[in-house]
Amino acid sequence: MPVETLAYAVEDGVGRITLRRPERGNAMNPRLAQELFETTVSCDVDPDVRAVLIDAEGPMFCAGGDLGVFAAADAELPRLLKRMTVDLHAAISRIARMDVPVVAAVQGAAAGAGFSLAAACDIVLAGRSAKFTLAYTRAGLAPDGSSTYFLPRIVGRRRALEMMMLNPTLSAADALDAGLVTRVVADAELPSEASTLARSLAEGPTGAFGAVKRLVLASANETLESQMELEASAIIDAASGPDGREGISAFLEKRRPTFIGR
Repeated sequence: MPVETLAYAVEDGVGRITLRRPERGNAMNPRLAQELFETTVSCDVDPDVRAVLIDAEGPMFCAGGDLGVFAAADAELPRLLKRMTVDLHAAISRIARMDVPVVAAVQGAAAGAGFSLAAACDIVLAGRSAKFTLAYTRAGLAPDGSSTYFLPRIVGRRRALEMMMLNPTLSAADALDAGLVTRVVADAELPSEASTLARSLAEGPTGAFGAVKRLVLASANETLESQMELEASAIIDAASGPDGREGISAFLEKRRPTFIGR
């Protein structure tokens, strides 16, 4: 099925997913959720993809759910939302669980589902004009898109409840202070900075990156001892693989390693 609401391309080891509903602020509708899921699956299974970059066309990253579509659905709204959240949540799951690191480049507004999508990514670059707000309860809705999972782990329970109930709008600097954003860059430099970062990650040890993601994701539900067991297994697997052996050799030989992504 040809994509309509986003663009997807692979170059220099980076799978680039660009949201393309700029006339609607890249708001999430069922088709965008479905296509986002399909492209994240493509990223997950394609051995040529060693990093993912999620960005957007137009002045906004993502304005949240498309409330106009919701209103037009009328009595079919529960069915529409079920279908949409199934696809969106499957996409978020792939982002969290695929080995390769996922970078979000946020310009303008990241609201509702856009906020949730950014929070689920591994590294978030924001332009200085970026704004973050959840805004679900402002429209009488409950949060989705994994925000109730990731946000308390990023900012803590009290701050997460404030963001979900009072819906403050955070500047890029506020989001950086809260830990929602990895780095803030000039608006004009955001595309190049994000691309450079994604290409750099694509040259890294993909298997080790995947182990980092799995360990951090598991840590909230493990005991100290069970988490250290997971760490032991992960470092043994990494050291036994070609990238681990290459990394050790490069360190001892005082040269830059050349990783192959395994």
